[in-house]
Amino acid sequence: MFKEKTAIIAGGARDIGRACAETLAAGGANVVVVYNSSKASADEVVATIVKAGGSAIAIAADLTKEADVTAVIDQTTARFGPKIDILLHVTGGIVARKTVPEMDAPFWHSVLDLNLTSLFLMTKAVLPHMSGGGAIVTLASQAGRDGGGPGALAYATAKGGVMSFTRGLAKEVGPGIRVNALCPGMIDTTFHDSFTKPEVRTRVAGATALKREGRPQEVAEFAAWLASDAASYVTGGCFDINGGVLFS
Repeated sequence: MFKEKTAIIAGGARDIGRACAETLAAGGANVVVVYNSSKASADEVVATIVKAGGSAIAIAADLTKEADVTAVIDQTTARFGPKIDILLHVTGGIVARKTVPEMDAPFWHSVLDLNLTSLFLMTKAVLPHMSGGGAIVTLASQAGRDGGGPGALAYATAKGGVMSFTRGLAKEVGPGIRVNALCPGMIDTTFHDSFTKPEVRTRVAGATALKREGRPQEVAEFAAWLASDAASYVTGGCFDINGGVLFS
């Protein structure tokens, strides 16, 4: 499906990002796993891909910094050639749960930079290396639709921005490049291990039509389809994957 294609997975070391990296590699892609602090996890992802016969490298970067983003592109093209076919941007996070009175401006900017500025910088850097048939898949969130849970306003705002960026970019770069977003609900990841109380997870999972949390691999399969030629007439979409807890 992805033979001779090069895919950058921004935030590819853990959870959804890792599942995406391994799924695209299994489809034949050359995979670039971009990580910030999770070196051991990133190295493990690369080792798993290589052991299975795939091709992958890991690159450390702070994607809120333009110089680091440039370095990612330089290292990618040095290893796999000048053409980049897929950007799958998973980088993001809630940082901490804070209400508006609890936030200061640096915190607000840090959340928007992590989730939204990183996407802008990566997209700007990748576009000159994409040609006809390229695909960008972004990771928004159910929070971008419903405003998020307690203390997640900055995160929800950033993810709403990801959705708008996705729609606008699709119009700007078509017809040669497709751009779509996924909006996951409650997925079983370390994100929720860190920031969501167990009783809340149980309640939210029970409110879904499927009565469970999602799995990272389920998100990865959807992302891989959006990145593939099978989705050749799909662009500008923001697709829910939440087990039926929210319909849009």
